[in-house]
Amino acid sequence: MGSVTMKAMILAAGRGERMRPLTDHCPKPLLAVGGKPLIVRHIERLAAIGVTDLVINHAHLGHMLEAALGDGHAFGVNIRWSPEPPGALETAGGIRQAMQFLGDAPFLVINGDVFCDADFAPLASIAAHLHPGGDLAHLLLIDNPDHNPKGDFALRDGRVRGDEEPRLTFSGIAAYHPALFAHLEAGRPARLAPQLRAAMADDRVSGEHYRGRWVDVGTPERLAQLDAWLRTDLL
Repeated sequence: MGSVTMKAMILAAGRGERMRPLTDHCPKPLLAVGGKPLIVRHIERLAAIGVTDLVINHAHLGHMLEAALGDGHAFGVNIRWSPEPPGALETAGGIRQAMQFLGDAPFLVINGDVFCDADFAPLASIAAHLHPGGDLAHLLLIDNPDHNPKGDFALRDGRVRGDEEPRLTFSGIAAYHPALFAHLEAGRPARLAPQLRAAMADDRVSGEHYRGRWVDVGTPERLAQLDAWLRTDLL
């Protein structure tokens, strides 16, 4: 990856409406599964591959995230915080807001409210080859879960398409080049899907089908199921 240190952003600004009442007093990424907060699992996986320069956004109960994780020193990483206004800025808006910390090089982005056992090292290697004149994103796609049966994007020969079938589900884990977000205005909400679809239309998004374990921890039921599975797996 040359002299540039790969950075990563963990998205943690969501309200977690479907997780209420659990998220009334705790931000969703701090909810524990298998005895460990979701977001800490991401931090440890990133640190394990040498990605230690992290940016985390927050809105709902953000002070609790900062209190729990601090500057990241306890986890062997350096955390920069990107606060957002109440209601947050959507995914692309949040990434654009954090560009002051992410810089000009490609970076990784992970949804703070998913569980995934993927090795992030190959993704970091791919990220290093994204550039403004070529691919702007590389997505991890997974089999469609019950709560997203129609999927999001198609994958053909390593290229991600927005208008083809059959579709897989976007895992919320990806590598991006800053150029994907450069046209957005800082501080304004912006959804990610339109940015990706525009890049897909220009054939500038690659991807892969990840077949390992992945859970969108979006409801108390899925949280309990994942917690039980991890605790059983740990025994």
